Amino acid sequence: MTAQEAFNYLDPQAWAATSAVEKLTLLEEVQRNLGKYADQLALADLKMKNDFIGADIYTKGFGLAGTAGPVAGMLMGSHHLYEKLVNGELLEPVSVEKLDNGNTAIQTWPIFPKDKMVAGKQKGYLHVKGEPKQINPLDKPAGIIAISGAGNYSSSVEMVKALFYENKAVIHKPHQNNVETDKIWAKIFQPLIDRRALAFIEPEESRAMTGLDGLYAIYFTGSTSVAHAIQKNAKAPLISECGGNNPLLIVPGDRPWTDKEIKHQALQVVSVGKMNGGAVCGRVQTIVTSKNWPQRTQFLDAVRKAIAEDTYAVGTYYPGVEETKKAFLENQPTAEALKVENGKHPTTDFVFIPGIQEDDFAVKNEAFCQILSEIALDTENNVDDFLTKATAFCNDKLLGTLGCMILVDNDTMKNHETRIHKAINELNYGGIAVNTIPPNVFMSAYLTWGGCNESKEDFVSGVGNFGNAHNYKNVIKSVLIDDFNAQGMLMTNKTLMEHLFTNATYFAIDNSWTHFAKMASQMVVDGFKNKDF
Repeated sequence: MTAQEAFNYLDPQAWAATSAVEKLTLLEEVQRNLGKYADQLALADLKMKNDFIGADIYTKGFGLAGTAGPVAGMLMGSHHLYEKLVNGELLEPVSVEKLDNGNTAIQTWPIFPKDKMVAGKQKGYLHVKGEPKQINPLDKPAGIIAISGAGNYSSSVEMVKALFYENKAVIHKPHQNNVETDKIWAKIFQPLIDRRALAFIEPEESRAMTGLDGLYAIYFTGSTSVAHAIQKNAKAPLISECGGNNPLLIVPGDRPWTDKEIKHQALQVVSVGKMNGGAVCGRVQTIVTSKNWPQRTQFLDAVRKAIAEDTYAVGTYYPGVEETKKAFLENQPTAEALKVENGKHPTTDFVFIPGIQEDDFAVKNEAFCQILSEIALDTENNVDDFLTKATAFCNDKLLGTLGCMILVDNDTMKNHETRIHKAINELNYGGIAVNTIPPNVFMSAYLTWGGCNESKEDFVSGVGNFGNAHNYKNVIKSVLIDDFNAQGMLMTNKTLMEHLFTNATYFAIDNSWTHFAKMASQMVVDGFKNKDF
């Protein structure tokens, strides 16, 4: 199907007029289909990645988590929304707080009982401009949104958001990496294709799609250069998510971190750095420390050990990133190429670059592969001076505004909560994760994902966002806050992660007590397992 044929096939007026009851029924059909075809998605995804690498490194569980998992979360969030809409209601916030800067912080996560069990101490917030305003999606006008899917993951969460949050019919074009998984997505979303609310087209139709007359908007996930090229050709507004160089701020504590805490946090940052071979838009790339933090050397040594010894190998597969890695190695004299699992798998080397400077190549460029750098700012060893200078560095020097991570121990958070929230407000990032990883912001139906305060003329991380299940407008950023000792997804045992990826995905699909019990009990059993690589 060509882009124009897809446009002509869709009936956006009929979709916009479809009742909440009917849409809820369709959502349930799609959720059942996702459960039916999830394994096929995973197998197609891992085949694509392993074929690029030339070795069987990626597994079925990883494929499930990268394809079915994110969309399952968006579908469940939509399901909760439409259960409310059936009764003429919208999702309600947990809390609403006016901020000193005139904006509003709205807690939107967790709401539902099972979400609370999964979340633990984690809380999610939307920061909106001025007073909060919700809009019923059923009141939004008819139209067609054209979506150009990402190449790193075949999980078009923006497709679900466009259909159910924006009330729009959708044309979906996959990245060339994901042609095979897109065929399976078409089977999963067949009920919406039959209703002429959704149409899938080929990757070659990209230019024709973005140049269509009559589109409401274009959603794009990918590189900044391609987004700017699309914007020049497009006849509709572009909403884009384009990555960036995401920082991790290590806040000097009122007390030293324990050896266990040092190891745990090193494992957390390295695990997200390895995920999907580093091809994750929200992954941490630049660790920001104070040069006067007494534990800096200990933490950097823990990071090296986590990379080479304590987490397993993941293949770098994304086309073109070998040249990127070469450029980082050539431009950064302190770069260390670390072998993982003694180098027995191809494309699994990890580049660690400690001690970079503020105007270095590693500050001004995105890696999108297994590269992690560290900069030690000249700050006092205290919360206020560090956050003041780290915020200025991140906002003024680092490339992009997509995701930011902050690590702060619970005691320091309690003692300096006002100052830390001031930094959260001032940091110019669309997704801020405290004691958890920025990709978890992307995974939430109740938060937004995108750049922050960027202009159409010179954006890096993109303009706008793809919406939230509460349907709040004028969102500036999303914030996810967790306990310093939260477990996280640590790649310290292959069997554990395979079980966790699989069980978490199937729980996300149906939220059944059966799948929750299986996930929880397996985590207990696997928690006793030793290193298996």
